[in-house]
Amino acid sequence: MKWSLLELRKYQDMPLTFEETLDLKNELMERDNQIIDLAPVNVKGLVTVGKQEYLLHYTANTVITLPSTRSLEPVELPLQFSVDEVFMTPEQYQQKDELVPEEEILILETQTLDLSDSVADNLLLEIPMQILSEEERNTNELPSGDDWEVLSEEDYQRQQESKEQTTTDPRLAKLASLFEEEEE
Repeated sequence: MKWSLLELRKYQDMPLTFEETLDLKNELMERDNQIIDLAPVNVKGLVTVGKQEYLLHYTANTVITLPSTRSLEPVELPLQFSVDEVFMTPEQYQQKDELVPEEEILILETQTLDLSDSVADNLLLEIPMQILSEEERNTNELPSGDDWEVLSEEDYQRQQESKEQTTTDPRLAKLASLFEEEEE
């Protein structure tokens, strides 16, 4: 869904409310090859037109299917997030006051405000780093195979500490017995 900036100027006195269902599956699958599936995204929000900016506020709901970071099995992950964005034209940006930090401003490159682009970008930002199925969350068992296994950091540290305690450098083994003889 796109709005032209001329069209949005009609809403300077009153915000423009919207409720849309966007099909972003193909676009997001091209941008991120990890995405297996994406349900239609329900978006509800408003656009407020100010003298120096365009404020876009919305909430988005969808279900995204991604591979588990542990087993690569498909996991359906419900996502619900809110977004507040400030858009300015290049002319408005040059005349902006210092109250709005520069990092929070998105500059419009065209004379349109595109909801689909904003939702797609923010949806990609909402994907968590670790994705686990319900079964994987409820168990502490990590995958393993022939001559390999996945360890947690704590298990790895314990394993390294026990190796240090049990292994003695063969070059120093004779010295260790020397101290035992002196104590007797």
